[in-house]
Amino acid sequence: MHTEFNMSQPWIALQQVMMPRDANPHLTAAPGTENSPLFRTVFGGVILSMLDTAGAIAAGRAVRLGGGTPGLMFVTVAVNRVEFKQPVFVGDVVRCETTVTKWGRTSITVHIHVISDRRGEEVSVTDAEVVYVGVDQARQPAPLMPTKPAGA
Repeated sequence: MHTEFNMSQPWIALQQVMMPRDANPHLTAAPGTENSPLFRTVFGGVILSMLDTAGAIAAGRAVRLGGGTPGLMFVTVAVNRVEFKQPVFVGDVVRCETTVTKWGRTSITVHIHVISDRRGEEVSVTDAEVVYVGVDQARQPAPLMPTKPAGA
């Protein structure tokens, strides 16, 4: 089934609650509060893993919905920019909104915007641009869009 989609519209590729296992070992106060309870902040590597996973999911979805080459897997080849703006705390629900920003012959660039829902308040916490390459079953770079047979 082919579904119409708009690459410029953000799509939620991943969402999960942050658990104690995701935390740094130290406690910290919430930003802007002097006498607040202490919280555990989430390790940046957990957020990096989430955004990389979300970007790969979004790349696969975009290629699939765009009529691209079936069966491609996506590997990360570049993280052009990651900007951590705010901390993430245990208990926050973190979502990765993705937007495809560029298509190449074998590569696709995805912008990932990470938002934390903190007890009803949405906080923009991280942004990244990640480049993925489509690879075939032999793990070789493959065109995102099917190639036309000779003489077609």
